[in-house]
Amino acid sequence: MAYEAFNHAGCDVTELRLFPQPSADPEERLCDSDFVWVGGGSVANLLVLWRLHGVDHAMREAWERGVILGGVSAGSVCWHVGGTTDSFGPTLRPITNGLALLPYANGVHYDVEAQRRPLMHELMELHVLPALAYATDNCVGIWYEGTDATTVVADFACDPETGPAAYRVELANDLIVETRYGVGRNFD
Repeated sequence: MAYEAFNHAGCDVTELRLFPQPSADPEERLCDSDFVWVGGGSVANLLVLWRLHGVDHAMREAWERGVILGGVSAGSVCWHVGGTTDSFGPTLRPITNGLALLPYANGVHYDVEAQRRPLMHELMELHVLPALAYATDNCVGIWYEGTDATTVVADFACDPETGPAAYRVELANDLIVETRYGVGRNFD
C-alpha cells in the first residue's frame, strides 16, 4: 500500500530488502535516496537486523547527508533513543537501543493503545527513557529539522483543536508535563 501511495505521488520507489540477503549495499541504496520510509512492525527486529547488516550505520550516514527519514510506528521509534513497544509480545515493554538520531523517547499510538501513555510516563520517571519525549496519536507525525521538532503533520485534514495531535512530554521536577500540539502547529 505504501509503495502504491508513493508511486501515485510521483516517487520512484526502490527498496532495500534484507531477506534472504540484502538486495543492495545499504549505504549506497540509502545515501542515494531523497527519502527513506520505514513501515511498522517490530522495532526490536528492525534494529537487530539493521545492526547485523550495517543498515544502522547507513541510516546515520544518509541522515547526516540530508536524506529525509520517515516512518510509522516502529518506523518512528527507530530514529529515537527508544520508547514503548509490543515487539516482545502483547504486554508493552521498553525499547532503549534505538538509533538515537533523535535524542528523545518516542511514543506512538498514543490515542488508541491505553498502555502506551502511562508506560512511557513510568519509564521516564524511572529514568529508563530520556526526560524528554515526543508522542503522536495515530495518523499524526512530527517533522524534525535536524534534532528539533518543528511542526505537527497528519495523513489527512483534521481540526487542530479536537483532532489527533502530537505531544511534547517532559519529566520536570519529578512530574510528567505534557503539552499538546494540534496538526499544523509549530513546537515552541
